[in-house]
Amino acid sequence: MQSTSFLAPDWLKAFSGRVLLDVRSPAEYAQGHIPGALSFPLFSNEERAAVGTAYKQEGPEPAFLLGLDFVGPKMAGFVRSAQALAPERRIAMYCWRGGQRSGSMAWLLRQGGFDVLTLQGGYKAWRNVALEQLHSRQFIFKVLGGLTGSGKTPVLHALAALGEQAIDLEGLAHHKGSAFGQVGPQPSVEQFENNLFSALDHLEPGKPVWIEDESRSIGRVYIPDHIWNQIRDASLYEIHIPHETRVQHIAEEYGQIPTDTLSETFTRLQKKLGGQHVKTALEALAVGDLPRAVEVALVYYDKTYRHLMELRDEKKIQRFYFEDFDPVKMAQTLLQKV
Repeated sequence: MQSTSFLAPDWLKAFSGRVLLDVRSPAEYAQGHIPGALSFPLFSNEERAAVGTAYKQEGPEPAFLLGLDFVGPKMAGFVRSAQALAPERRIAMYCWRGGQRSGSMAWLLRQGGFDVLTLQGGYKAWRNVALEQLHSRQFIFKVLGGLTGSGKTPVLHALAALGEQAIDLEGLAHHKGSAFGQVGPQPSVEQFENNLFSALDHLEPGKPVWIEDESRSIGRVYIPDHIWNQIRDASLYEIHIPHETRVQHIAEEYGQIPTDTLSETFTRLQKKLGGQHVKTALEALAVGDLPRAVEVALVYYDKTYRHLMELRDEKKIQRFYFEDFDPVKMAQTLLQKV
């Protein structure tokens, strides 16, 4: 079987330009996969469970024969699907440990005329390297801070557009970092770690990395401790824009969220905001006054942010004040003065 030895730089180079397929079950893929990989399961979730049960209860040969029963009728379909996904017939693939599933699929596709590479050690080996890197690698972080609605994410993207290295943690987490902030289904904690490792692994070593100031938890996922500690110890560049501009910015951003969803979120925050504040916010939403509802939310979020800032080393904080919200100009100012 043709394979690559697992060293991240060698693997990235060897698999470059190939369509990457994950031949594990859909449930395994959903739990965690290599970023960029497409789900191309040899077995369905139910088939994988049946083969596993047969292996435990009857032994390897009955399990192997059952697997053949499942795969046989699907072989032509696998080749046709691969042709659609990889017209140039250059494919890389992996399974859990680089064993029979990826080996079998690689054999089939090679018979169909594909140039196939498999990942030695499979997803398990890749995942081990990802975790080792996330718990050992050092970065030079430049942390972008500011009150909710200050425009940190647009400024971060502007910095990236200007050639700076930047990591959008909220983008990787599919969450804006507040009770109102989920953007579609969040990845699992495992997949968030995979996404973060992949993003960091593509960076140029030794060059500073801009990153937003976040809580350790972003929705239901968590920043790994080693990365989190580096973020907390790094210099922080805090941006300030007028309060009215922040309110307008948040109202425009969250105005796309259905009113019922916003109302439900405010109701869940009753213990944190207080009953009267929630009542005011719900009344404002009922008449379409989103800026007023935003004002209520900021009472809590601004207080929380200021408390967290008290835990930081004041000597590592630089503050920048802007009269207008212009992410590109704000990014340019940061680069000129930092």
